[in-house]
Amino acid sequence: MEKNGATPLISWLRIEFVLIVMTTIFALGIVEGTTDPSDVQALQVMYTSLNSSPQLTGWKATGGDPCGESWKGVSCQGSAVVSIQIPGLGLTGTMGYLLSNLTSLRSLDISDNNLHDSIPYQVPPNLTSLNFAKNNFSGNLPYSIFNMVNINYMNVSHNSLSQAIGDVFANLSGLGTLDLSFNNFTGDLPSSFSSLSNLSTLYVQNNQLTGFLNVLTGLPLTDLNVANNNFSGWIPKELISIPNFRYDGNSFDNGPAPPPPPYTSPPSSRSPNNRSHSPPGAHTPNGQSSNPDDENKKNGLTTGPIIGIILGSSMVVLFALLVLIFCLRRGKRKESTARTSTGNPVVGADQEMQEQRVKSKAIVADLKPPPAEKVMVDRIQGKNGSAHRVKSPITATSYTVASLQVATNSFSQENLIGEGSLGRVYRADFSNGKIMAIKKIDNAALSLQEEDNFVEAVSNMSRLRHPNIITLVGYCAEHGQRLLVYDYIGNGSLHDMLHFADDRSKTLTWNARVRVALGTARALEYLHEVCLPSVVHRNFKSANILLDEELNPHLSDCGLAALTPNTERQVSSTQMVGSFGYSAPEFALSGIYTVKSDVYSFGVVMLELLTGRKPLDSSRTRSEQSLVRWATPQLHDIDALAKMVDPALNGMYPAKSLSRFADIIALCVQPEPEFRPPMSEVVQALVRLMQRASVAKRRSGDESGFAYKTPDHEAIDISY
Repeated sequence: MEKNGATPLISWLRIEFVLIVMTTIFALGIVEGTTDPSDVQALQVMYTSLNSSPQLTGWKATGGDPCGESWKGVSCQGSAVVSIQIPGLGLTGTMGYLLSNLTSLRSLDISDNNLHDSIPYQVPPNLTSLNFAKNNFSGNLPYSIFNMVNINYMNVSHNSLSQAIGDVFANLSGLGTLDLSFNNFTGDLPSSFSSLSNLSTLYVQNNQLTGFLNVLTGLPLTDLNVANNNFSGWIPKELISIPNFRYDGNSFDNGPAPPPPPYTSPPSSRSPNNRSHSPPGAHTPNGQSSNPDDENKKNGLTTGPIIGIILGSSMVVLFALLVLIFCLRRGKRKESTARTSTGNPVVGADQEMQEQRVKSKAIVADLKPPPAEKVMVDRIQGKNGSAHRVKSPITATSYTVASLQVATNSFSQENLIGEGSLGRVYRADFSNGKIMAIKKIDNAALSLQEEDNFVEAVSNMSRLRHPNIITLVGYCAEHGQRLLVYDYIGNGSLHDMLHFADDRSKTLTWNARVRVALGTARALEYLHEVCLPSVVHRNFKSANILLDEELNPHLSDCGLAALTPNTERQVSSTQMVGSFGYSAPEFALSGIYTVKSDVYSFGVVMLELLTGRKPLDSSRTRSEQSLVRWATPQLHDIDALAKMVDPALNGMYPAKSLSRFADIIALCVQPEPEFRPPMSEVVQALVRLMQRASVAKRRSGDESGFAYKTPDHEAIDISY
């Protein structure tokens, strides 16, 4: 009986074991198919930013499993999203702000839709194929493209991209196809194009590009289209042989390119041995060949002398090789000694820097300023008449004092447009119709050492390239004068528009203020986290933020910190009061100034945008004279915040947007530098603020995303 009863029990245990195994396998399959949470979040934000388009079947704004539920156009490998293909669906809106979360994404195609605004600042870092063609993107290429080292195909054609093409291609050696055609790009081709060692197809037709094509000569191009631009000069002969080359609609010079400059031989001597200085195959002035074989034939050298010459030459070559081997071994011993004695500090520093970057919440492209053109300035005349050699390359144009005097009407009072601690700024009207701004640096503001380093500072400033930073286009360093030539921004400064605008039509709307904050935040992010080494501004204030006709911000005085240490002793008391209004506590107490001090100053400017008040205002009651001291305790009080808002806005602002704006300010103006966020996080926070505000506005109608004042002047938020 026991044996008969044991058999069913064993069978049942086997069945139960099989069921458990099958259930486990099924559960593992479900887990394996679940999408990575970071990818889910990125796609949710993208879906919302694309106006929750019904064409994106299966997509969800909250929850969902893109890989397990087969969202339209989304392909996965395991739990990772590796491809998004959603072209030609009539999508509208933007791309969202979390594309950098898609670290496994290899292919992204959103072409032939109606997306607008700028291309997201952070794109998926590991793409091999990117297609943003046939949309309505504006702005420029994002700097994070620099880190897309795996990219093979990139197409951003048929958009509204503008400004100079970003110099972000130095690391993209695997790029095979690049299409920038049918945009509004201006300026010269970037020098980093020369690093595209595998580029076979390049389309830049139908833009407004200028300059020459020389940067393309070393590339393995088989298909090149530069038609309908403003290129000039001669077409390099290397490009003429490209199988598919279109270049009509430019201003190229006719005829073949000029030959290289003729060979110049050394001063003639009566010694016949001097003929050996001419290169093989060259011709002497009388038309006779200087080829050694020809000379041997003409001079009838016998076999004996020839053997002697060969043996002598061999001995010289052998001796040179021995010297070279000795030098190499000695160099290796020195290198080994240095590594042993220093413990390889460079590697240690790299590891520490890498750890700091990993700790940062935002992924920031680790870019150097664009490589400068190899234009060398050999000498500059100092005050004492001595010449100092300068090794740094400069991309800025060198102007003469005479030409700048003519353009500024001898630096007349009528042309004066501004004044700072380093000197005055003048409007310059050149004969070719261009308008520039000339900063005439006061000689008393520069010590002798700083004067000697002036051209070195110009070299560094001339390589700063960002759409929200005023470009240094030229300089002058002669006859003891030190002048800087900048692009002219004619709509005045943010300071003047906030505090001295009499015309009500010049009042900045809330959306315009947020855009100004975002643009200047991106400029500081570029200086702090893109440039290596970091560039500290040191004088960030609303007076140094200039606005163009479309109210886009342009930060001035970037890189001038190299010339400012000596000026602090000479700044007037009134100027010091103005600078202290923006100065971080650590600078006021100890003179220490870092990138986190710039973050504090940025927070003060955001307070100006929020309240319309000056950082220091002696005309107000004592408790309200310091903007930071007065405003900080109220930033998290909703009722108090509504009363702080600039009256010029007349209550026209999204209430939740205002609250988030205040949260960012509170982080930036913290007394302790280590608690202030890096500018990359500030940028992301402002992008999210704009994104959420636009979504709320679309959900509630064109006008209902704003808070309106009722007759009793209480702000009512009707957008949520």
